[in-house]
Amino acid sequence: MIWKTRVTDLLQIKYPIIQGGLAHLAYSELAAAVSNAGGLGQITAMSLDSPDALRQEIRKVKQSTKNPFGVNFAIGQHGRPFSDFLNVAIEEEVPVVTMTGGNPTPIFEQLKGTNTKKLVLVAAKRQAEKAEELGADAVMVVGQEGGGHLGRDDIGTFVLVPQVVDAVGIPVVASGGIGDGRGLMAALALGAEGIEMGTRFIATKECVHAHEIYKQAIIDASESDTTVIKRSLGAPARALTNPWTDQILSLEKNYPGYDTLRDYISGEANKKYIYEGRGEEGFGWAGQVVGLIKDVPSVDELFQRMLVDAETIRGEWAK
Repeated sequence: MIWKTRVTDLLQIKYPIIQGGLAHLAYSELAAAVSNAGGLGQITAMSLDSPDALRQEIRKVKQSTKNPFGVNFAIGQHGRPFSDFLNVAIEEEVPVVTMTGGNPTPIFEQLKGTNTKKLVLVAAKRQAEKAEELGADAVMVVGQEGGGHLGRDDIGTFVLVPQVVDAVGIPVVASGGIGDGRGLMAALALGAEGIEMGTRFIATKECVHAHEIYKQAIIDASESDTTVIKRSLGAPARALTNPWTDQILSLEKNYPGYDTLRDYISGEANKKYIYEGRGEEGFGWAGQVVGLIKDVPSVDELFQRMLVDAETIRGEWAK
């Protein structure tokens, strides 16, 4: 198959596969591996301690791949100031910047006059239309199956993606519930021109920061072993079900409010599980696609497997 879509043309990549931002996990090793395999790898900016740390990660990626890569900016309600981090991405001439959560307008303003491609993660048709109006080069559309932060309307990928495709003129990337070649081909059939995967890339050899307990939990989980937390805050997000998420849900029911939940949903609680495997003291993001993940391949192995599956499906369609 010739993998040519507006997304591959826009990002100058071989295959229309984008690695998600993955807070506290998307660093140079994973980003370079995904880009070397022909997709778009990403570094997560706002999980790093300083703009200088971001510069170091960017330069590590450049040393490991000659292919395009991106930097993701998670700009949520309780996020840190990102302007200095974005300046580093501009100075280092990062080819792609993606944005998740919050209002992307300040990032668009700061990127004016650059050649950086701008992608916005959205969870609703109206958000996609607004992103196009602001000047996004493409939108990534996440359905409620996805891991991490989701939309408030609980709309699945299969319904949301074609709605957005019909509503905007820019390329659409499908996200949420995708982890193999079948998901890739389904996304293309829905009118998307690429996919974004998050959870599937956690369970790879090059996601070196993820603890083995976290990876094994993803492998062992079924599609029903995830939980949506933070609904009471208007910021629903999907994580692996464990004792810590049970506590969060109990607090949301009985003692709602950010002040009560702050320590339970913090980045520190997230890192205690994903870095140290401490399920009694933290949580890990994951989507329902865990039900399809059964091993921890290298990124290149994962790509080759997906492409073989996709070729097989194309052959069946041709009949």
